[in-house]
Amino acid sequence: MFSQRIERLSGSLIREILAAAQRPEVISFAGGLPASQCLPELDFKGMPQALAQYGTTEGEPELREAIAREANKMGIVCSPDQVLVLSGSQQALDLAAKLFIDPATPVVTEGPTYLAALQVFKLFGAAIHAVPQQADGRLQPADFAERFARVKPALTYLIPSFQNPSGACQSEETRRQLAEVIDTAGVPLFEDDPYRALSYDGEAPAPLVSHLKKASWIYAGSFSKTLAPGLREGYLIASPDLYPYLVKLKQAADLHTNRVGQWFAARALNDGAYPEHIARLRASYRIGRDAMQLALEKHFADLAHWQLPSGGLFFWLTLKHKRDTRSLLKLALEHDVAFMPGEPFYPVPEEGIGHLRLNFSHTPVHRIEEGIERLAGLIRNSQP
Repeated sequence: MFSQRIERLSGSLIREILAAAQRPEVISFAGGLPASQCLPELDFKGMPQALAQYGTTEGEPELREAIAREANKMGIVCSPDQVLVLSGSQQALDLAAKLFIDPATPVVTEGPTYLAALQVFKLFGAAIHAVPQQADGRLQPADFAERFARVKPALTYLIPSFQNPSGACQSEETRRQLAEVIDTAGVPLFEDDPYRALSYDGEAPAPLVSHLKKASWIYAGSFSKTLAPGLREGYLIASPDLYPYLVKLKQAADLHTNRVGQWFAARALNDGAYPEHIARLRASYRIGRDAMQLALEKHFADLAHWQLPSGGLFFWLTLKHKRDTRSLLKLALEHDVAFMPGEPFYPVPEEGIGHLRLNFSHTPVHRIEEGIERLAGLIRNSQP
């Protein structure tokens, strides 16, 4: 009755965990949710009535211009004509998969990587090859050169800045070397960059796509982490050879992104107070990050290894005594604490055994140590 693709359809474990963690007594480190107190007031006064009508597929000109302006500041040389406004940056993954992936198409990612990207790529039948990060989160460009030569991928997917789930941020030199490898292989790059604004120890280096000289590319960004995820406003910027195809795929998917949210995002980006808003976000999340670091040092030093993330929303832990954290999650939920198991962040889940991801942005700071202590006790008491 259904298409063959439905056999590859999988649910999102993180969405299931978020549903299970709705009870107020649960301390949840599972999702990548912004702090509720950091969400802006949704004031739509002054919005033109004309925005109630259908709009263009590409997006509202004012917003596209603002996005291109900010992208050029980051080092991406582009025009507004290369910007496509999306229904959340997750849609960029869907459009890219439709553009590049047939059943058995090779795709190269880093391992671990964003689980929803894996979900989309698997749905379209990709053969996903993950290049492992080093223990400190660094990527080795030579490893990508070897993998590109061996599997000849149609696409490579990377998150160079404050990666989800590992929190790693690649250096400028690593980005330059990766760009050289990608250019030499002629592999299209999808750079996912939703966490760039959330930096706590200095700015992230220029995007990887800014170093490319020949390869095709897609750069995806989001307003979900800096404005309001409920608006579902994201965007992609693409090299000119890819852009027309992505616009047509967007047309076929949903005609255009909601114009009300676009108006709100454009007004925010063009507001002179927007940098102050970002500074407040950083200050708030830095407090949560530092509180979690202290709690981990106190309660997890004998249980796991981790790196202090310089941005983003997550800690990535590697247990000293390897175990499947999916089974540990069930026990944790029974004791009113939630986290994200590491296995779903790998194309082969068994490669993620012994890892877990912890979010520090959503749980109130005064409850972070309580939750970390509770989770550490569960792990310590349930070890074989």
